Amino acid sequence: MKRLLKIFQYLVIFVLLAAGSAYVTYRVMITHMTVEAPDLMGMALAEADRALESKGLYLKVESEDHDISIPAGHVLRQDVPAGSKIKGMAEIKVVVSKGSAVRLIPGVVGNALDEASKLFTQKGLEVKVIEVHSDTVEKGTVIAQWPAPEEWTGQGITLVANRGPYEKSYYCPSFLGLLKEDALMLARELRLNVELTVADSGQTAVASQEPLPGNNISSGDMLYLQLKGVESHD
Repeated sequence: MKRLLKIFQYLVIFVLLAAGSAYVTYRVMITHMTVEAPDLMGMALAEADRALESKGLYLKVESEDHDISIPAGHVLRQDVPAGSKIKGMAEIKVVVSKGSAVRLIPGVVGNALDEASKLFTQKGLEVKVIEVHSDTVEKGTVIAQWPAPEEWTGQGITLVANRGPYEKSYYCPSFLGLLKEDALMLARELRLNVELTVADSGQTAVASQEPLPGNNISSGDMLYLQLKGVESHD
């Protein structure tokens, strides 16, 4: 009986050694084999793993990323291009799709650019700003956006904002003698900022100005006017 047990033990050891030797031989052979990397794009992870295993390759998930076109849990990218020659037992790293990162965006046309940018930044969206000149709305106002309001998007937001009207340079006209209301109306048409100094009460007219008439001036510049009372002819 003891002799039979020893023979059985020897047989088990022999089988294990033979299996181990075969496995080592298989690994050495497949390591030196060159196989073609399969196309894993769009495959579910389990399917991609089987496709690699059949060729003696291994799957390694490197990271995840959002994508609108590839469903979550499917291969988005692989580090070894499909069709490339690769040694057996090698790893192919993949990026797995997390699906689309979509949001319903609000409309911000007419809002201040700073407020609109802050709103989208807080939602985790990248904001790109394009500035244009316009005379129709206040400077720093959003006049267009893309994507349009109420559209689902996983991309960044582009805002078109008003930089203000084009700067215009000209010779400063004479405001001297103009009544207060007329002087302010002319200054608005020339897009000048006005600071008034009133010397008398009642109806007033411009007694002095800075810049002086004929000096160069640009839209947006400051105009200083001193007003003095004028006699009424009623």
